[in-house]
Amino acid sequence: MQVWKSFRQAEKKKLIEDAGLPVRSVSDVTGFPEILDGRVKTLHPAIHGGLLAVRDKESHMAAIAEHDIHPIDFVVVNLYPFKETISKPDVAYEDAVENIDIGGPSMLRSAAKNHRSVTVVCDPADYDTVAEALAGGDIPFELKQKLAAKVFRHTAAYDALIADYFTKQTGDVFPEKLTLTYEKKQDLRYGENPHQKAAFYSEPLKNEATIAEAVQLHGKALSYNNIKDADAALGILQEFKQPAAVAVKHMNPCGIGIGETLNEAYDRAYETDPVSIFGGIIALNREVEKSWRKNCTAFSWKSSLRHRIQAKRWPFLKRRKIFACSR
Repeated sequence: MQVWKSFRQAEKKKLIEDAGLPVRSVSDVTGFPEILDGRVKTLHPAIHGGLLAVRDKESHMAAIAEHDIHPIDFVVVNLYPFKETISKPDVAYEDAVENIDIGGPSMLRSAAKNHRSVTVVCDPADYDTVAEALAGGDIPFELKQKLAAKVFRHTAAYDALIADYFTKQTGDVFPEKLTLTYEKKQDLRYGENPHQKAAFYSEPLKNEATIAEAVQLHGKALSYNNIKDADAALGILQEFKQPAAVAVKHMNPCGIGIGETLNEAYDRAYETDPVSIFGGIIALNREVEKSWRKNCTAFSWKSSLRHRIQAKRWPFLKRRKIFACSR
């Protein structure tokens, strides 16, 4: 395996040198300076030729040798933070545009296409895995293939966010192509039924009023059915401004109550169907009072959705799955 070199911006070069790694700037490799405020630096044959050359193809190796292009064995890229930028309140349009990475995705895709020869890393979570494999010798093809697959998912999700941002800016309600992207929050024990597999995915841009952004306070991990029921309960709960309680079991509302107090609202929800509510989801839109203890112990329920629960009042709920969601 050839010694790999890192091609980084000038401000990052010293950090790599201090770590004892051989490093060259992009301009040293390309023989061309960065231009247009850094918009053009890695889009050059000296970079992409080194990434895309098939090592066991004589014509490819002869071509890059003729042009004094050296093979690149490793690519590690962190893209411009477009998602984080557009997540900021009142972000300027110009800031969003400037945080669209062009060279980074191009290098990732070139390396991923040639993954038999090039190891490509786009996720810091993979650094240790790659380092361990490298310490044992060459990177196995199976790992290179997995990393390449992650790159194409990563860049596809990145482009989907950019497309969605511009689509909203232009006001296109029904564009000719609709590309959606989601991020995995957690693996689930099973799906709707015990023999099925499932995972929980959420939209990448945060929306606090969703189950995906709720914080689980205690209890064992939520199941597929818990999540579906909680999402349905939250959707119903958001229809009310006064104290309200919603009970859902297997995607069916089995009790909805409103009142002057949370206790009153809950009593009405419970009395709607005291049988079906057993083992269901309870959603509440007010802070849980200590006096509610008598209600919650009257029957078995699996989860409670609250926008806030005071820490000192958690102990009497410890046997339940409790998770909090902002209004």
